[in-house]
Amino acid sequence: MNEEILSFIWRYQYFERSDLRTDDGLPLTIIRPGLKNLHSGPDFSGARITIEGVEWAGTIEIHTQSSHWLKHRHENDPVYRSVILHVVWENDIPMKHQEGSVIPTLTLKSLVKLSVLQRYTSLIEDKHPIACCQQFSEVDKIYKITMLDRALLSRMESKATQILTLAEENQQDWAQTGYQWITKHFGFKLNDPVFFRLSQLLPLKTLLKHRSNIFQVESLLFGCAGLIPSESDAPASDGADVYVTALRSEYRFLKAKYNLGQIQPHEWKFMRLRPSGFPTVRLAQLAALIFNTGSIFSQLLECDHITELQQVFHLKQSDYWRHHYTFHKKSEKTVPFMGMDAANLLIINAVIPLLTAYARQREKQDLFDKALDWLSDIPSEDNHIIREWKSLGINVQTSADSQALIQQYNVFCLQKQCLNCAVGMELVRKN
Repeated sequence: MNEEILSFIWRYQYFERSDLRTDDGLPLTIIRPGLKNLHSGPDFSGARITIEGVEWAGTIEIHTQSSHWLKHRHENDPVYRSVILHVVWENDIPMKHQEGSVIPTLTLKSLVKLSVLQRYTSLIEDKHPIACCQQFSEVDKIYKITMLDRALLSRMESKATQILTLAEENQQDWAQTGYQWITKHFGFKLNDPVFFRLSQLLPLKTLLKHRSNIFQVESLLFGCAGLIPSESDAPASDGADVYVTALRSEYRFLKAKYNLGQIQPHEWKFMRLRPSGFPTVRLAQLAALIFNTGSIFSQLLECDHITELQQVFHLKQSDYWRHHYTFHKKSEKTVPFMGMDAANLLIINAVIPLLTAYARQREKQDLFDKALDWLSDIPSEDNHIIREWKSLGINVQTSADSQALIQQYNVFCLQKQCLNCAVGMELVRKN
């Protein structure tokens, strides 16, 4: 037994309530079990009960054992003086308020149907990443829709919170915040941390001073990234050394001018990446984005349709990077521009969360609605998580669907948060 399932049982009143009595034998009626408290303090607030015909309003505290009241040091906390009922699984020691009055206690152990606990245990102990996979088809569609809606909202809220924290660190400079958040996602997960560090070392305002010259933008990005080869590296015979030498020289000047920091080359990950996803190629495409848009964030706000946004991220890197995946080594084939799949991933993971965070802070419902529309306009992602859900019969069409399912899988399923999931709750309480 744990407090999570006990809170669930209390919240939805899944126990025998006829002729209910406190552990002291006094008649007990539950008028309202209260609302789950997500912050510090008693577990449920706004509860109403009657004990021996007298109505009480206050809070409810949940423990597996009544002695946990002392273990958690509630006896000296004035916040817990509002507790009108102590709901426990086992009453090992009667508890009292600080002033000496006995806290009314309800022991649930003999009142809960064994089937509820068995269904919960079967989910929690299931080894499959999606614990309900064997029973998923038995659940009505409405609960699956609710699950998806809650998961999508959870994902959007989680990312928005991260972005709002970043905006606060940037003194509400949304241009810098947007630049940092989008630059981070040019790492496409594997290199996200290094791209984010790059955005911290190289402010947008510095890049904007050289925005009209893509070569200077590249020198700043590649230089601060620590990826420009040193003089000791053997020059290629294809003339690439001219570009590298000029890039190195330009960066030396700009580094001294702006007192720029630099990332160590070994921090970048190239292994397990396709050449088109190498950090060097992504940096060249990021340079193209800055060259094309300047302040990226303001450009995004101006887009009305998803096709406009996709066009912004259809990035064509400069000539050198159309023929090189890395410095010095010329490619036999032309290096592709940023494709639609990569552009959509940036929009899903970077742009839309950025827009929702800004909409939340500024209370702009139209921007929030636009972000949701964009999610619904982009096809679903395809990865092992989405394929797992599809095997259970989920119809996944748009990125709104896939984003919800990724959140559901990572945050709820893998963490065994079945009692915070509409499907899990339905399976536990059925019949």
